[in-house]
Parts: sequence; structure tokens; C-alpha cells
Amino acid sequence: MPAAIFWDMDGTLVDTERLWGVATYELAERLGKPLTPELRERTVGGSFVNTLRICADNAGVDLVNGDYEHYRSWMYSRMGELFAHDLEPNPGVIGLLSSLHAAGMPMLVTTNTERELADVCIDAVGREFFSDSITGDEVASPKPAPDMYIEAARRVGESPSDCLVFEDSWAGMSAAAAAGCRVIGLAEEVPEGVHSFDPQGFVGAGLPEVSQWFTTAMR
Repeated sequence: MPAAIFWDMDGTLVDTERLWGVATYELAERLGKPLTPELRERTVGGSFVNTLRICADNAGVDLVNGDYEHYRSWMYSRMGELFAHDLEPNPGVIGLLSSLHAAGMPMLVTTNTERELADVCIDAVGREFFSDSITGDEVASPKPAPDMYIEAARRVGESPSDCLVFEDSWAGMSAAAAAGCRVIGLAEEVPEGVHSFDPQGFVGAGLPEVSQWFTTAMR
């Protein structure tokens, strides 16, 4: 069994990536040039700094002092609107979390989303399932840097290699693998050392399945 489980949030616990997609495409329009699907893919799982840079570079815009704060304020206000109307945990997530929590499994939310919006999502899933959470504005370097997962392992007092991570983005999977965690990637294409997994497997799963997944991820 893993000593602890660290859960990415957007796309893994809750179906928010499509909402981030809506706001990201709108952000690109505000900067002056539509974003291609390929460039949008490069923003998935990353920080807002990364998203803004990609949108600005695409539009040929040189960012100046105050632009980050201006566009971040707009983006987070827009995401707040989208979250208020359309925020649901992914299929099978609540049942699996309930089973793991009842078994005493330490679990943390580990997300690049900043605290301001992350708390809304954590509450929608169920804050009672998690012993702690770490957001992108609470580490020196967000994903794809390993800082968040190194810190998560430190907080539970365990080696990263004894901890299991569920991630759906390339940035997140890379971060967890670089930290030395065992990683279940909820995607068809995953970095080296990450086990690809169909998230539909969450439906009806519990402690025995998690033990099997952890063993698989150790290979």
C-alpha cells in the first residue's frame, strides 16, 4: 500500500480543464490573437504565468509591469464565474475518496491552481477527505518542477517513493516523477516511468484496487 496519496485537482478530481480551456481561449482573444488547440495543450496543468506567456507570445505582445496582475485578475474572476455554474467531481472520485479516507489513508490535494480558486474546488469534492493541500502559489516553483511533491512527502513524513500520485497533465506527471513518487497518469501518453491509466477505473474502486495500482506503478 502507498504511505500516502497525492491528488492533482484540475482534470483529475474535478472536470475543470474544459472550463480552464474556455477562459484560456478568451484570454488569448483579449491579448489579440486566437490560440490554436496545440498551444492550448501546452497550457494544461501549468501555472498562470506559463499560460499568460504562451498567449502573449502567440499574439506578439511584450508584457510590461502590471500586465500579470491585470490579466490574472481577469482570469481568476472569469474562472470564478465558470466554477459557480459548472463544477462536478469526476466519475467514481467521491466513492474512491470515501473508501480511502475510511481506511485512514493520508491524502493531499496538490494543484498548480492558486489558493483563491483551489479552495472552491476542494470544497466541491469534499475537504474532509484530505489532511492538507498545496497550491501553485505556495511553492517556489510550480509544476513541472518537483517542489510541490517533495513538499507533500515532507508534510506526511514519508519518502516520495512510498507515495502514490494521480495526475492527468504532462506537467503534473513530470513533476511527480521527478520528485520520485509513484505516478498514475490519467492519459494515453505519459512520461517515462509513469503508468498510464483510464480514469474510468475510479468507478467502483476502493483500497484493493489502489494497492494493485501502486504495485503496478512500482514496476
